[in-house]
Amino acid sequence: MGKRIIQQARGKGSSTYRVRRQAFKYKLQYPKKLTGEGTVIKLLDSSGHFAPLAKIKYSEGIFYIPAFRNMVEGQKINFSLNDKKEIKDGDILKLKDIPVKTTIYCVESIPGDGGKFIKTGGSRAEVSRIIGNKVHVVMPSKQEKAFNSDCRAIIGEVAGNGRLEKPVVKAGKKHHIKKAKSKLWPRTSALKMNAIDHPFGSGRGKNPKSKIAKRNAPPGAKVGHIRPRRTGKKK
Repeated sequence: MGKRIIQQARGKGSSTYRVRRQAFKYKLQYPKKLTGEGTVIKLLDSSGHFAPLAKIKYSEGIFYIPAFRNMVEGQKINFSLNDKKEIKDGDILKLKDIPVKTTIYCVESIPGDGGKFIKTGGSRAEVSRIIGNKVHVVMPSKQEKAFNSDCRAIIGEVAGNGRLEKPVVKAGKKHHIKKAKSKLWPRTSALKMNAIDHPFGSGRGKNPKSKIAKRNAPPGAKVGHIRPRRTGKKK
């Protein structure tokens, strides 16, 4: 009888694949209602995130966001346009109030959710154009995405640029990086496994039968081609 394949084992949630909760104790989103201004009281390093974090204090309490480039402790950030209509890095504003060509990050998916997009170290987006109640933003992938004009974003670029430029060098270091974020590493190729461990296992032939998995298939069945548009050799 075959064993559970890796996707099934991870889905079960055993201690081998369980998330280390301590690494994700900071919730990175700003509150639904923000007025006035806030103060950066501390910059933090979190093993569960790719960017340094900022602890912000405002009139109603405290929240955490990814730090922006050149952020310093004690810095003031605004939550709305001031009388001079000036904006600076760190301000949390609605997209409709942000000028075109401005660099932004931590963009809300729907108004009030606290920021879902662009939170990785060194990433940023740019306001492209405003059409009606939609604001088009050029994402880090260079693709343009339309957002509700009432969605908020943070001005600036996420700190931690150049994270991938330094080589890892040792397998042990890579092990600790992945373990901190509960990522599966190293990933073994299915073709290298034994027949008992995976449908593609054993060394008898390196051309496995094409297996078409549905897009909504459970983890144990999501193996092979994931809802391909077409199969077979192109003529």
